[in-house]
Amino acid sequence: MFRTLFVAAAIIVAAPALAFDAKPFDAQAFAAAQAAGKSILVEVHAPWCPTCKAQAPILSKLSAAPKFKGIVAYRVDFDSQKDALKALGVRQQSTLIAYKGKAETGRSVGSTDPAAIEMLVGSAI
Repeated sequence: MFRTLFVAAAIIVAAPALAFDAKPFDAQAFAAAQAAGKSILVEVHAPWCPTCKAQAPILSKLSAAPKFKGIVAYRVDFDSQKDALKALGVRQQSTLIAYKGKAETGRSVGSTDPAAIEMLVGSAI
């Protein structure tokens, strides 16, 4: 019984939090969201990145706020989605990019300041 609880707890702790119900980045879905004028957050993430791990609870908290309910979020895997990194002009994991439709409204690299991240996400609304 303890072993089962330990394994379940380990899985929960090891699983990355997907803030904003982030979907894996897909260029066509991203372009469609842009064309529709959606508020978009792109999160460039690497599972080994301590800064990405520090950003996760901040983004999770923001995703629960009513004013951010309409945000469409995509997660780019830094290690495997090199084409997306190039298309987005990203050189580093822990990059957050906000869009309102096709217009980029803000970008941050390596920020773990909750107020700065909230301001960035808010720029997409």
